[in-house]
Amino acid sequence: MTQDSQLDLWEVFIQSKAGSHHVHAGSVHASDRQMALHNARDIYTRRNEGSSIWVVPANHITASTAEEADMLFDPANDKIYRHPTFYVMPEGAKQI
Repeated sequence: MTQDSQLDLWEVFIQSKAGSHHVHAGSVHASDRQMALHNARDIYTRRNEGSSIWVVPANHITASTAEEADMLFDPANDKIYRHPTFYVMPEGAKQI
């Protein structure tokens, strides 16, 4: 049996400018959150591309599976109020 010698895996999310969404940029290995933050900065924002970085331990992320899609997402299709297609976007509105 092979022993895993890599440090803990962290997922990295970058905010490109203040007020925008954080977007998944990739992953880094680190022993703690401070090291993960520094590694993420060094790897994903070398040219000042971001204004904020989030690092999250990969083992703390829970994701749905393809088999759960019907249960999780189909019930919303019959609730038209969740899909504001009737709403006119105000001019100049951002991040809505």
